Amino acid sequence: MTLTTQQQNDFLRRGFSRRSFGRIAALAGGGAAALPFFNEPALAQLSQVRGAPPDAVMINANENPLGPCAEAKEAIHNIVASGGRYMYGETDKVQRLLSEQEGVKLGSIRIYPGSSAPLHQAVLAFTSPTKSFVTGDPGYEAGERAAKFIGAKVVRVPLTKTYAHDVVAMAKADPNAGLIYLCNPNNPTGTLTPRADIEYLLANKPAGSILLIDEAYIHLSGAPMASDLVAADKDVIILRTFSKLYGMAGLRAGAALGRPDLLAKIMPYSAGALPVTGMIGANASLKVKDLVPKRRKIIADVREDVFSFLSKNNFKFVPSVSNKFMVDVGRPGEQVIEAMRKQKVYIGRVWPSWPTYVRVSVGTQDEMNKFKSAFLNVMS
Repeated sequence: MTLTTQQQNDFLRRGFSRRSFGRIAALAGGGAAALPFFNEPALAQLSQVRGAPPDAVMINANENPLGPCAEAKEAIHNIVASGGRYMYGETDKVQRLLSEQEGVKLGSIRIYPGSSAPLHQAVLAFTSPTKSFVTGDPGYEAGERAAKFIGAKVVRVPLTKTYAHDVVAMAKADPNAGLIYLCNPNNPTGTLTPRADIEYLLANKPAGSILLIDEAYIHLSGAPMASDLVAADKDVIILRTFSKLYGMAGLRAGAALGRPDLLAKIMPYSAGALPVTGMIGANASLKVKDLVPKRRKIIADVREDVFSFLSKNNFKFVPSVSNKFMVDVGRPGEQVIEAMRKQKVYIGRVWPSWPTYVRVSVGTQDEMNKFKSAFLNVMS
């Protein structure tokens, strides 16, 4: 991507140097997906997940092994023959349907290929060398890595003893905060930050800062969504994706919800048609009224079975309401990750602030049975 003169002047005004323009353009442009922090699969490569055998158990990237629902599969299959057309109208359909379901104005929704793009575009729009990126620790790293990449300051705030975001500390972390990132449920812990805490953070954050709430996993938790904060015109942007509960990680569909003036600040970094397969699949998925509760229960049942196993064997873990969890292996996590690979079970990565914990995604019951067997072998 080539930055326009207006964009260059805006970045200079916000404290960037011209030497930063190359990195800014790389993050904003079409090659951003190749950056090593862009999204969950890219971050999973930090654990060098490559060359896995065909029968490996892949529970490393918080994917949904159920895949798209039957209605989405059929719709996607039927649209492939028309894939030679851009079909912009399919994106408009997803936008209108989300607007109706979320109770927000049409102009308060922008559709994306997943939620990684608006996450990084928000970093570009609201952080700078003088406006920091504030995040929970441990937390999803893509935003902070993007901020560091363009030269913005990153402030990490440890989670509370109940594994929620410490909103009091986050509000005070930096009076010059530009973007405060809160993933709810959190990645990697799968834990919730209460709604009252989110409202406190909104009310007490530094003036002019934006609260970015990543709700990639919200459907799995049963917790209330924050769409009403957008409807109330608060200083908030919400990220959604069809990659998790809806099982469309490879099809790429997502959205950003926010006041039109906030979305306008991230829109200049996007262009072009979205994948019609992702749009058709998203539209079909949203129309299945019982899909969310059914899938939430399927994943919860498997997750709770694993938790019973961990408790029975006296393993320490963080109770999660999502499709992943953190377990304390009592030694450097990388050692266990490597040992599990030898058992053909690929688990997630380690966070520097929790060096003895590894993240495990929730797969099918069969996959998690294989995880349990391998984990016992490795830990014994």
